[in-house]
Amino acid sequence: MPLSLLACLLALIVLRGLATNEVFHDDRIAISVDKTTVPDNLLKGGPVIDARGAKNAHPVSYHIPDRTVVLSFDDGPSPEWTPKILELLASHDVRADFFVTGAMTTRHPDLIRKIVAGGHELGVHTFTHPDLVYQSHARVSWELAQTQLALAGVAGVHSALFRPPYSSDASALDDWNYPVIKYVGARGYLTAFIDRDTDDWKRPGVDAIVKAAMPSKPGAGELILLHDAGGDRTQTIAALEQIIVKLKGEGYRFTTISEALGASNATVPVHGFQLWAGKGFIAASQAAVLTLPVLVGLLALVGFLNFGRFALMLVLAPIHARRSKKLDAWGPPVTEPVTVLVPAYNERECIANTLISLAASDHPIEVIVIDDGSTDGTADIVEEMDLPFVRLIRQANGGKSTALNTGIAAASHDIIVMMDGDTVFESSTVRELVQPFGDPAIGAVAGNAKVGNRESLIGAWQHIEYVLGHNLDRRMYDMLNVIPTIPGAVGAFRKEAVRQAGGMSDDTLAEDTDITIAVLCEGWRIVYAERARAWTEAPASLQQLWSQRYRWSYGSMQAMWKHRSAVTARGPAGRFGRVGLPLVVLFGVVAPLLAPLVDIFLLYGVLFADATITLTSWGGFILLQGALSWYAFRLDHEKPWHLISLPIQQVVYRQLMYIVLLQSAITAMTGGRLRWQKLRRTGEVAAPVEA
Repeated sequence: MPLSLLACLLALIVLRGLATNEVFHDDRIAISVDKTTVPDNLLKGGPVIDARGAKNAHPVSYHIPDRTVVLSFDDGPSPEWTPKILELLASHDVRADFFVTGAMTTRHPDLIRKIVAGGHELGVHTFTHPDLVYQSHARVSWELAQTQLALAGVAGVHSALFRPPYSSDASALDDWNYPVIKYVGARGYLTAFIDRDTDDWKRPGVDAIVKAAMPSKPGAGELILLHDAGGDRTQTIAALEQIIVKLKGEGYRFTTISEALGASNATVPVHGFQLWAGKGFIAASQAAVLTLPVLVGLLALVGFLNFGRFALMLVLAPIHARRSKKLDAWGPPVTEPVTVLVPAYNERECIANTLISLAASDHPIEVIVIDDGSTDGTADIVEEMDLPFVRLIRQANGGKSTALNTGIAAASHDIIVMMDGDTVFESSTVRELVQPFGDPAIGAVAGNAKVGNRESLIGAWQHIEYVLGHNLDRRMYDMLNVIPTIPGAVGAFRKEAVRQAGGMSDDTLAEDTDITIAVLCEGWRIVYAERARAWTEAPASLQQLWSQRYRWSYGSMQAMWKHRSAVTARGPAGRFGRVGLPLVVLFGVVAPLLAPLVDIFLLYGVLFADATITLTSWGGFILLQGALSWYAFRLDHEKPWHLISLPIQQVVYRQLMYIVLLQSAITAMTGGRLRWQKLRRTGEVAAPVEA
């Protein structure tokens, strides 16, 4: 469903590009070449060429009868000039031919209906107005069919008349465009060139336009070319009045091409599938035209949020870094023992490494492993290790929140460290994590979760995300006192703060976000301890990564919705609800949900617009992202060589995260329930990795 949604958005933008002649636009114009293949009777014949059916092998041409004038208008309809031309024609009871483009037809359907209602004849002038000499047969067929589709959708008609873009009189036929005329004729089109080209698009002056429209021989029939779109047509309209009056005074009659040739009207009604397919195309195109300003507005919102987030990071992260260097930032050192809770469910590959890392802790701890109904012998491994500082509690499977509540109830100390069973601590992690509790106002501390298995490409991408998207974000949120999530891999709480927050809840799949917001709403302060490093095993495959992030995203949305009442609350809850929650929603949900627009417009720009400008802009964004990432790595004392994969991450990994978030949002909006998904671990993060 997310992929379908993104595809539909891209299709809407492409439809809008078709309507505005941006998509497939080709402004190349062929220079005349030899005429060795063009029959002489066509070069010296009339302006209308019939290469239909049996005549395709030997096309014939027709002249406009004497004392007959056909006025033809190209490139419209135009909302500014076509109505004025129609009004002028009606005032003189003159009918004409309008060779319209599909793009203009799509954008101005009412004008097509007015042309038909006025008794005028429609002709096809392609959809995007390219020189067909440079186009493939498939492109020519598409140009014709798409224009017919537009005509069917706006007026319920098709036309059998065709005029090539950039054409003039029949004598200009050459070896390049003659095959085009035959190809079009084989598809049932009568091709209309001209007798007189007024060059009105050059705006040479009214008198020059009138003079160019006059017959080359007195009384000779004429097919005259004018334009009702493509620029200022003030001179065209003024000249048109004089042309009609002057030629009528000379005894000329004005009619359409079909009537002049004694044929039935080339504009014919359509029914059935063709009619409804056309209506559907026009409805979708108009929706695209109306939707684009909304999408552009949302794109601007994405830019504002992302650059606003970058700015906040750049301003607040250095302040946080300077504060972290102060050894006495929180008051007297915290030296009393703490309880470390390790909830474990089927962690046989990792649990030994986790406990070994805790054994090296330079801070006094008791460890409680809560085996949540493991079926792989996790509890047996803990018992066999027989570590003196470790207590094992076995319980029936009840979920992580239940396991943590069991551990909290059994904890001997007032400060509780929580970690995952697939995580390893450095020897200083617990000590660094609990130092902020020297400030009695602090109720919880977020540690620095780092990717241990970062050597693979997927691991490197997650490593970049953790350093930039998680830890740099936490520095910013810390300074604003609105940290929304203490990572389950490494965090610490005052037991009293957890008690006031109602304990660990299983209302959501993101129990870490849920308890963090609840503690904030109780008025406790939460800070980020960057030197409290924990090394976790990140998903090693795209499927595992999808499962984990899907659960994270969905659970976070659940937690935000659960605490929505904080927006109208008073006191600390109200402060978070009106400051922290909007920031988290904007930066963590709205911006990522809308971010695919950046890539959709990028794809559109590369394929259909100016690829150079588009790629340059995207490259500038990557450079900005790279600079911010380098700064984040520097703050975290990480080697920046992993940033080599940043451009690929932006192309592949970021799009995967978009789709995950979209899927989570769809699940949330449709009322779906996502079950807890256990990731398969390998235990490869065996010891703390040096930065």
